[in-house]
Amino acid sequence: QVQLVESGGGLVQPGGSLRLSCAASGFPISTYAMSWYRQAPGKEREWVARIFSSGIVTNYADSVKGRFTISRDNAKSTVYLEMNSLKPEDTAVYYCSTLYLARRSWGQGTQVTVSS
Repeated sequence: QVQLVESGGGLVQPGGSLRLSCAASGFPISTYAMSWYRQAPGKEREWVARIFSSGIVTNYADSVKGRFTISRDNAKSTVYLEMNSLKPEDTAVYYCSTLYLARRSWGQGTQVTVSS
């Protein structure tokens, strides 16, 4: 079955950086788009970024465009989210996700807290 395991979250000051990782298994990751979502306390889960199978085409939510970069290493079955110029409003649990066989799968999430 699909397994997605996020890591790399933590506490960072405003303006700082973090790099999240998502280790994937149980499906042919190299042929599937991968996404990052986030959910802040009291808010709905929102889409953050997407990378298509080739790794060339990427999309970003307007709120993170120019600050976050999504990438993938298909040889390592891993997807990354490089987050720079972090703001307090980026505080959330970040989830890795993919749509495989018409079913959306999620990891357990990793907490990112941006605070001074």
